[in-house]
Amino acid sequence: MIPVRESIDELEDLKRVFDKPELVTQIQELKAAHKAIILAHNYQPPEIQDLADYTGDSLGLSRKAAETDAEIIVFCGVHFMAETAYILSPTKLVLLPELRAGCPMADFATAEAVREKKEEHPDALVVSYVNTTAAVKAETDYCCTSANAVKVVSAVPSEKVIFVPDQNLAAYVAEQVDKEIIPWPGYCHVHHDIQESRVCELMEMHPEAEVIAHPECRKPVLDLADHICSTSQMLDAAITSSAEEFIVATERDMINPLKRAAPNKKFYPISDKTICPMMKTITLFKVLWALESLEPRVEVPEEIRMRALAAVERMLSVR
Repeated sequence: MIPVRESIDELEDLKRVFDKPELVTQIQELKAAHKAIILAHNYQPPEIQDLADYTGDSLGLSRKAAETDAEIIVFCGVHFMAETAYILSPTKLVLLPELRAGCPMADFATAEAVREKKEEHPDALVVSYVNTTAAVKAETDYCCTSANAVKVVSAVPSEKVIFVPDQNLAAYVAEQVDKEIIPWPGYCHVHHDIQESRVCELMEMHPEAEVIAHPECRKPVLDLADHICSTSQMLDAAITSSAEEFIVATERDMINPLKRAAPNKKFYPISDKTICPMMKTITLFKVLWALESLEPRVEVPEEIRMRALAAVERMLSVR
């Protein structure tokens, strides 16, 4: 067994000593010893996805963690995802291997700004995308995911909805519901930067391919899509569609779970540069360090956790 070290920097020095298979073995041994579970978001690097017990979207992974008897959750994702896991599993230890792994889109919204917007529109209810901080979730009435945003907004008992923080997902929802949607001026730079011209170029290169696009993309890209899907729905689309090829308008490493779900089909990323840098900050060495040190831990103050949980539970009650 690799002995416990004093710092993550010392652990990184092991790159010159241990190869990847041995690192994976050490991680698996520590995971078993701690009764831990490793979760990886669909945008994590392939070697992290391959290591995980479960891969998926952020809320799906948090719910999976809550259902298991694992005592420790190692969340390979970004900070708001680990917070969501803690909101649903406060008695478990939640570790985020890289504490600085944030989400620029979530950073567009603060709790104070949401409170101010609510004062501007007292007759509106707030729906927050799960891609928000716990503090923002605590200020909202309902949470939603990209998979259920339309359903949740449709069910909200208000004709006016403040939608936080993704303006592109808000625009997509607004086209599907007969309500006034007040969008937040935020976006995911990975999806916002996908150009329709690039999608058209790939369509010319692969004329038999269907286009799968995430609803965080801008409308001109969504207008070209055969399937507008959350990451979890993309897997279903790939499996059930009769198409054999797909152009995938989302983060590059979504290709990995798609290939596992439909190994006989072909998937074309928009670009090798279509990446979320924060998702790539988690490495095998940092996962090992988290299991050795049981740090960094992510927790949410109980008062905020309970209010955020209420928003999540209202979402889950929507049928």
